[in-house]
Amino acid sequence: MLLNPVRIGVVAGHVLFRKTLRNYLLAQKNIGVVLQASDIPELLGKLTSSMIDILIMDLMVPGINDTDAVTLLRTRYPSIRILILSMCTDVDLVSDMLESGINGYISCSDEPEELLQAIYAAAENRIYRNRLLTDALYWNKQNTINLSDYPEGYLINLNEREKKILCMIWEEKTNKEIAEELFLGVRSIEKIRQSMKDKIAVKSTIGLIKYAIDKRIIRVEERSTEVQR
Repeated sequence: MLLNPVRIGVVAGHVLFRKTLRNYLLAQKNIGVVLQASDIPELLGKLTSSMIDILIMDLMVPGINDTDAVTLLRTRYPSIRILILSMCTDVDLVSDMLESGINGYISCSDEPEELLQAIYAAAENRIYRNRLLTDALYWNKQNTINLSDYPEGYLINLNEREKKILCMIWEEKTNKEIAEELFLGVRSIEKIRQSMKDKIAVKSTIGLIKYAIDKRIIRVEERSTEVQR
């Protein structure tokens, strides 16, 4: 459950979908839907005067390619967390969207509570790790990871503390929870995370997770379903 109010934006091409989603979210405690848009250009226009914490985006919105839209939003509004809500569950597409910097990918066939759990995770700046995301990451490991495709930094070894932090991120622990368990400050955890990104030459937590999966620091196939960017 959310302890503080969260401002939600919804962008979807279908009016009925937007209104139904809005009404459902407004019935939840500490969730406010402060912005609705039918496409990306309209969303960008409204973001000049209305700030949101989390954006829920349908992949079928017109105006711009889906991954380009996420990349644009992450560049202009890095503090906004993005959740994708879509009928498409192709793991290749999910993997591409994760690379773009989303916080979660939820299927329209999932129960409404799944979306709420994703909102709770995004509100804490975590990546929501459901079965769809786990499948996409494992598919990426099985089909697309090729060490020759990665820069030299990809082969750099991580120390035991860094490996432990990666596992704790995969377990959906916040920086604060990781810091408390390791008897470090939150700032120290933030610096270690950034240092790992620099070592491996990746830009996001998803990049770190993919590295950890390939190196079997995290064993996706052995973990139950359900990461901070």
